[in-house]
Amino acid sequence: MIDFYLNGRRQQCADASADTSVLELLRGALGRTGTKEGCASGDCGACTVAIGEPDASGELAYRSANACIVPAHQLDGCHLVTVEGLARGDALHPVQAAMVDCHASQCGFCTPGIVMSLFTLHQAQRRVPTPLTPARLEAALGGNLCRCTGYRPIRDAALRMSEYPDTQPSWADDPALAANVAALAHDASQRSPAPGHYAVPTTLDALRELRRQRPHARLVAGATDLWLEATQQLKPLTELIDLRRVAELQRIEETAEGWWVGAAVTYSRLEPLLAEHFSAFAHLMQRFASLQIRNRATLGGNIANASPIGDTPPVLLALGARLAIDGPAGPRELPVGDFFLDYKRTALNDGEFLRAIFLPRRSQLQHLKVWKIAKRREDDISTVLAAFAWRLEDGMLRDVHLAFGGMAAIPRRCAPAEAALEGQAPTPSVFADAKAALRDDFQPLSDVRGSSEYRLTVAANLLERLRLGLESTTAEVSLDAYAH
Repeated sequence: MIDFYLNGRRQQCADASADTSVLELLRGALGRTGTKEGCASGDCGACTVAIGEPDASGELAYRSANACIVPAHQLDGCHLVTVEGLARGDALHPVQAAMVDCHASQCGFCTPGIVMSLFTLHQAQRRVPTPLTPARLEAALGGNLCRCTGYRPIRDAALRMSEYPDTQPSWADDPALAANVAALAHDASQRSPAPGHYAVPTTLDALRELRRQRPHARLVAGATDLWLEATQQLKPLTELIDLRRVAELQRIEETAEGWWVGAAVTYSRLEPLLAEHFSAFAHLMQRFASLQIRNRATLGGNIANASPIGDTPPVLLALGARLAIDGPAGPRELPVGDFFLDYKRTALNDGEFLRAIFLPRRSQLQHLKVWKIAKRREDDISTVLAAFAWRLEDGMLRDVHLAFGGMAAIPRRCAPAEAALEGQAPTPSVFADAKAALRDDFQPLSDVRGSSEYRLTVAANLLERLRLGLESTTAEVSLDAYAH
């Protein structure tokens, strides 16, 4: 049973299969066809919806999501808003009115998703009025493609929507809506794990027991990668264990040495911590997928997926992060570098799962640079990702960590290049030795994103970029720097 609210009205959907998506539920059983299917992979944003969940104050906070890759069962205890739920009779929502007046739609196929992305932005602006900067607007719309209208009128609509009368949907008049959704969420968190195909444990003990009982069940948190097996490869996902209700996996705990980040913490929740303490890591998040994806995807999922081109593992390797593993045999810890064994193969034993990631607190002397090379600036898969950490002590490089993604079957550090730099001054000859060591250490594959030689050249050039940065006194200009 999926018990949730849709555009202010309670819905109870029984008999949904484990791999039913929100989009399938909407367009099928619920007959809400305003939400469109474009790519079925979370790339185009045509299917964007808003999912409201109670925040710490008890109010509903709405975040955009790609309905095509969100499990329908994750609507339990939520308020789902679709494009049909915005207008108040004949009175359009400010977002819709601005889109019409700015001629921001032609064929209209992508328009519902764009409207819903702007709706979540408008709701956030209403809750906490802040200037709508170019960076914030770009982030809000970065996951929405439009093939025919052109983005300028859409941008104009976004900038003008706050000037319209604040016409809110009829469901916004219900003072009990937030409390009712919160009650459903509480009920969902108190249920025992379902005996069927989609289990939702709420404690670590329950999760351990489910892993023991169902060793072949797939774990799902954000589903932003797993769900592609259903939509792109047409593989059935018949037995799933959902991690999002396990409280211990949702925590961010600060210690004197750093932070333990629960494996089911989303990137959107993690971003404020990164912005305050790991600015280079936070900058990577601006090029990591789209806001719709970051609202659902988790740091733990990016690690457990064990992709050689995952964006975050090289950063964690450079920082010296640790992982907390759990399972039927109890907890254990290991360095993140010991987690990846081979292509898509990890150190997880049968029944184990990733519980948390430890981000060590950086010293004031430690530097971090993260550079992602891809064919598109945003919402694209890495060809090469480099994460470099080091200290400069008396003109010498110390504690050098050089980590790469896209250069081997696993994300990993380049120990020979690190050894070439360790304890040395950052001179051209020293870096030439490091680049030669890098070329000897890696034998990357060739694929549609880049040849082996291209990857080797890019990785060596990123080392040269590091050297030039150490040599220069001019601040680096990043890709998200806007002209004023």
